[in-house]
Amino acid sequence: MSSSEKRSAQQLREQGKAAFERLGVPPDDARLCADLLVMADLFGLTTHGLSRLESYGERLRIGGINPKPTIQIEHVANAVIKVDGDNGLGPVVGMRTLHATMDAAREHGVAVGFARGSNHFGPISPYLYEAAQAGFVSLVCSNATTTIAPWGGSDARLGNNPLGFGAPGSDGNHFMLDMAISVAARAKIRSALRDGKPIPSTWATDAKGNPTTDPAQALEGFLQPMGGYKGYGLALMVDLLAGVMSDAAYLTHVKSWVDAPEEPQNLGNFFLVMDTKVLGSSGWLLARMKDFMMILHASEPANPSQPVLVPGEMELGRMRDRLRDGIDIDAAVLGLLD
Repeated sequence: MSSSEKRSAQQLREQGKAAFERLGVPPDDARLCADLLVMADLFGLTTHGLSRLESYGERLRIGGINPKPTIQIEHVANAVIKVDGDNGLGPVVGMRTLHATMDAAREHGVAVGFARGSNHFGPISPYLYEAAQAGFVSLVCSNATTTIAPWGGSDARLGNNPLGFGAPGSDGNHFMLDMAISVAARAKIRSALRDGKPIPSTWATDAKGNPTTDPAQALEGFLQPMGGYKGYGLALMVDLLAGVMSDAAYLTHVKSWVDAPEEPQNLGNFFLVMDTKVLGSSGWLLARMKDFMMILHASEPANPSQPVLVPGEMELGRMRDRLRDGIDIDAAVLGLLD
């Protein structure tokens, strides 16, 4: 049974920054990456938090990720940003693209950002939170390594492409929808394998396309898209926006960070942000958002032990608790930090 230790978010930010600096990442980029991963841990998204130091670190050491990228930001139109990430750390490329897109939206009301030359950029929730805190509505997505077969196909040709939408809420109670296209993320299957636990049969298939509860067989097979062909269509939409339109890799052109960790993935990211101030005063919108949430919460829960929740509510609740009480970090992750 693994042990853990409780540490403050600030302590983990500093340790994470130092760990990335030891891997050759410049201080500003190291802080940007560590801050995003710690936010993932604050939200309870531990499979995408500081535990990612292991895979990011391996690829930095063998040249699969460029520790010192020259990130190029190009304004191809008033409200359209193109970013070449130069194979940098995904969270660094992602956050720099988000910030450039938000700057353009402050001037023009709305803006879109396309990034190429990126890598795994963490969970989407931190980007949604960053935008919502600044008063922006955001739509964020990325393509990913191929793990899903085309609907009716027999081999993996598209990724479990994450998609998110955020909107600023009253008193920091932001709406944050962060979802992968599959029924369950591949990271959850790897966690089940590590813990020696079965998975639900709806999560994945084996290599022959048969539903399985064995995580080892699932990792050799395909993830199941949520909603069947509708989830398949959403995954393709994300790859068109984040991969094709950004001039990044797409579908089977995306390199696997597991099978070819030394090769650039050339992932693509897409950001659409709108400055909500162009619609009316912040008070006007926040009042409407508060009413929006109250209508949903007022529904009598079918199960009294499971109250009605709004996307982002659980994550923000965990963040408040962990900022106050500290974050439990697994001993294996502490070994990467110390």
